[in-house]
Amino acid sequence: MTPARRTELFLDALLALLGPGHVQLRDADIAGFTRDWRGRYQGRALALAEPADTAQAAEVVQLCAAHEVALVPQGGNTGLVGGATPDASGRQLLLSLRRLNRIREVSVADGVLVAEAGCVLQTVQQAADQHGMLFPLSLAAEGSATIGGVLSTNAGGTAVLRYGNARSLCLGLEVVTPRGEVWHGLSSLRKDNTGYDLRDLLIGAEGTLGLITAASLHIFPRPAARRTALAQLGHVRDAVELFQHARGALGAGLTGFELMSAHSLQLVRRHFPGLARGFQPDAAWCVLLELSDSEGDEHAQQRLETLLGGALESGLASDVVVAQSLAQARELWALREHIPLAQAQEGLNIKHDISVPISRMAGFVESTAELVMQALPGARLVVFGHLGDGNLHYNVQAPLGADGPEFLARHQELCNRIVHDAAAACGGSFSAEHGVGQLKTPELLRYKSPVALDMMRAIKAALDPQGLFNPGKVLPHLPPGP
Repeated sequence: MTPARRTELFLDALLALLGPGHVQLRDADIAGFTRDWRGRYQGRALALAEPADTAQAAEVVQLCAAHEVALVPQGGNTGLVGGATPDASGRQLLLSLRRLNRIREVSVADGVLVAEAGCVLQTVQQAADQHGMLFPLSLAAEGSATIGGVLSTNAGGTAVLRYGNARSLCLGLEVVTPRGEVWHGLSSLRKDNTGYDLRDLLIGAEGTLGLITAASLHIFPRPAARRTALAQLGHVRDAVELFQHARGALGAGLTGFELMSAHSLQLVRRHFPGLARGFQPDAAWCVLLELSDSEGDEHAQQRLETLLGGALESGLASDVVVAQSLAQARELWALREHIPLAQAQEGLNIKHDISVPISRMAGFVESTAELVMQALPGARLVVFGHLGDGNLHYNVQAPLGADGPEFLARHQELCNRIVHDAAAACGGSFSAEHGVGQLKTPELLRYKSPVALDMMRAIKAALDPQGLFNPGKVLPHLPPGP
């Protein structure tokens, strides 16, 4: 049978299964799904398939296995490393989970919410809130990112410090395997020590080992009060010291601790002048803190004012702003959340999603800035991120007035070497929360040990022997082991 005939039979079977309204074949109809959010990758797809439920998703996978068609799972298409973008061959099936968008169950007694993979993160947050509960995973793309996507990349967000990343918030999964079988692993149990932890293996695998179709998620009682504040500081080492004081004074109540450089906030004001108009920081760094309190507003306010008052008296902070209302708190958080959007408005830039031990954060920032500026004079450093869990988005913008795409093409490899080598020298990682996708597969070869790569390759071969699940993502093409 010719490849063309095999493709024709596959598409006929796919149309018969899902119906013509849920299989898109024309490039014009698929265009919005074949380009990644950053505009770095543009692929082509054989078709876009949209199953209605887990059973249909399993049947689609069975068709792919029978006809040897590779598939690329896609949620909200908000990833930053090209993990949900097909290649340029036009032979891969884009499998969208957006129709799997039901909240199946909310159990306050168990502290569990069961959501399908296509549920938008914000929808899950709202469903928990309607039951007086909290799903704490929060990130800038929460209005479009889906549960399947954030679990596939093990997303972090702004509340990792207290609640952990996506893996920590997931109790169980429903997954379609590369053979088209369904693993019914949804669970409300906190303890289940019965063999290999398949859940944790599949979370963060970026769709290369299985297709997540639903998840049971850990939800929490809403805090009695929240307080948000912003402190201005002179140096990253001051931010690290303030974090140590905050952790000691606020304990588990310290929900967020975000670091932002002055330049990153300048970009926000340039492209989004309506945000926080009255806030004009004059310090090199700012820290955004959030306190969740179980007792009430007055208790939360007193704790935060005591902490920040001490920072002012000691000279650790030069100024502080404490939000006096929910609206003011949202304004402060909007500054942080609009940094990536402001960077996108400014033009293409070299992004880094690194993690280093908090104790080495200040040294890393200082020494790496010197190395980058020596190699790329005039480059603008846009540094921000989750200092509380050691995760920085250490981004390098082209010099003012320079051509962004040209700067990216000429300097990305050199800049990656500088930043990633510096992170590795500190005992850090080149990918903290964005994943590997197709952007960072070369880095995996450079920084992962051969033993680790062999183990990963063995797992991939065992679970996906045909190599049809999101090929070319996470694991680079490696020669066979000895």
